[in-house]
Amino acid sequence: MSKILIRGAKVLGGEAQDVLIDGETIEAVATARQGDIERSGLSDEGTRVIEAHGQILLPGLVDLHTHLREPGREDSETVLTGTRAAASGGYTAVFAMANTFPVADTAGVVEQVYRLGKESGYCDVQPIGAVTVGLEGKKLAELGAMHESAAGVTVFSDDGKCVDDAVIMRRALEYVKAFGGVVAQHAQEPRLTEGAQMNEGIVSAELGLGGWPAVAEESIIARDVLLAEHVGSRVHICHLSTAGSVEIVRWAKSRGIDVTAEVTPHHLLLTDELVRSYNPVYKVNPPLRTERDVMALREALADGTIDIVATDHAPHPHEDKDCEWAAAAMGMVGLETALSVVQQTMVETGLLDWAGVADRMSYAPARIGQAAGHGRPVSAGEPANLTLVDPAYRGVVDPAGFASRSRNTPYEGRELPGRVTHTFLRGRATVVDGKLA
Repeated sequence: MSKILIRGAKVLGGEAQDVLIDGETIEAVATARQGDIERSGLSDEGTRVIEAHGQILLPGLVDLHTHLREPGREDSETVLTGTRAAASGGYTAVFAMANTFPVADTAGVVEQVYRLGKESGYCDVQPIGAVTVGLEGKKLAELGAMHESAAGVTVFSDDGKCVDDAVIMRRALEYVKAFGGVVAQHAQEPRLTEGAQMNEGIVSAELGLGGWPAVAEESIIARDVLLAEHVGSRVHICHLSTAGSVEIVRWAKSRGIDVTAEVTPHHLLLTDELVRSYNPVYKVNPPLRTERDVMALREALADGTIDIVATDHAPHPHEDKDCEWAAAAMGMVGLETALSVVQQTMVETGLLDWAGVADRMSYAPARIGQAAGHGRPVSAGEPANLTLVDPAYRGVVDPAGFASRSRNTPYEGRELPGRVTHTFLRGRATVVDGKLA
């Protein structure tokens, strides 16, 4: 049965509408009539009907910052398990970071990841190419060859490491400008973060852990927006985490510099106070910051200074997290909880409506990453990449039920709102009634 009728969903949180999917495309959208039984006039003959009254219909979510770990660290995640996690979280497209083994710094490796994504079938996978060979920051990688490959790479990042050499960063910005690409910078001045274990501040002083100062992030962002202005190229700031970084990006945008920025769900909710538990699940790069930073990030996401939410989904096997704090790996899984965290921190606080969520988690990331067919309006003739959310749902996070191969979530045991009930990738259901299809 190729036709699906989603009945009574609130498109982008607005009025109830019926949406008819035929094959890979949205065939029609019609306002549901008011009454005891709402009907739009769209025929349900020969269709599968999904009763979605009270649910929110969004364009399929797009994550510009995902670590799928394959090739090389399949003990943490694979393209298959990572895309299953993405679909569970409402995503129809993810951008896979380059810090794999081998590093995705050649056309051959990005094409391998691209093919694995095609085979997985749970969401589209767009590889991100490394900026420098081996993420070593010394020599530009094959940027042009990766762009011209079957993967069609447009986003380049050494994420996990900073492109700290200003000359290399300038050359990268100049190179990608030729084909409209973007460099996504992991803003971390390495000399200022040697031995750092958490945010530098009151908590780090009290715990005696090496501090990670905000200026280590802010100084790189300041440098790179100026380089982007000088070159006339695009720069994207990964996982922005401090109030000072917000002000620098806001200033850069006021000057007309072509800069975009992302924030992770965990930086919208969690603070460095959690590190007092010494639970390595809270160890992440960049580190959890202060309550002041969290509030500044929320306001910046609301006013558009920060363009998107990106998960920085960073899976790790049990042994890399079940150890003492200093030895633990940095990172958290996030694909399956991102939308719930955004609902709690942004929607339920009144900072964003659901249309704003659609912009920050679908339209804008698709535009930045040039993800064709994604981040499109929920209207007739558009690709049927859709996410259906029950905002009234409340549930306690249990990582045992995750589709991801890893379980390093900071939300275990925490109640979060909202649940993805259905995800559609070009009209094909990848999630049905909250379960993978």
